[in-house]
Amino acid sequence: QVQLVESGGGLVQPGESLRLSCAASGSILNFNVMGWYRQGQGPGKERELVARITDGGSTNYADSVKGRFTISRDGAKNTVYLQMNSLKPEDTAVYYCNFFVVRVYNVWGRGTQVTVSS
Repeated sequence: QVQLVESGGGLVQPGESLRLSCAASGSILNFNVMGWYRQGQGPGKERELVARITDGGSTNYADSVKGRFTISRDGAKNTVYLQMNSLKPEDTAVYYCNFFVVRVYNVWGRGTQVTVSS
């Protein structure tokens, strides 16, 4: 099994920055993908990909965060980071960490709240 522990959410003003962290522990396998998803409040809001990174370092981002958010990982610590700059009110959501290995794992963290408001 794999366990995920997230940290770093909070309340910030528009234009400010936050960094989220997610540490994975347990039976970590190679060829994994770690990522961040988010789900806003309100009806019809589905969980959406923010960014993800393979253990080889390949990344992809949602169009809405390109140029503002950066995902990175520390392989030795099995930790993934999401640096969020120039935050906007529409970035407000619960952010979930995900650990994925094809046909083996699809694990979710408990989520951390990010609120961007003046």
